[in-house]
Amino acid sequence: MSRRRLSDTEIAAALAELNASAAEPWQLAEGALIKGFRFEDFIAAFGFMTRAALVAQAMDHHPDWRNVYSRVEVALSTHDAGGVTALDVELARRLDALAR
Repeated sequence: MSRRRLSDTEIAAALAELNASAAEPWQLAEGALIKGFRFEDFIAAFGFMTRAALVAQAMDHHPDWRNVYSRVEVALSTHDAGGVTALDVELARRLDALAR
């Protein structure tokens, strides 16, 4: 998967695709894809983070995230590329699938 920084047009297209059927949308903020996931309780949120950690490790691409009780806030960017890459978009897709 490419670690080339995506253009603004490519990011807009990726966001449109990611958000086509999303209850809570991904957004672009401060050079990263940002989304908040809400779960039934802390155990469900932590379970999501555990599954996501396994996916992220397999991709060798790790999110910036924060957990407070039933909410997980995620920011995806490729630091060495200085912004959003196809790797971030793919991880966003996989996180959405895990959260369903």
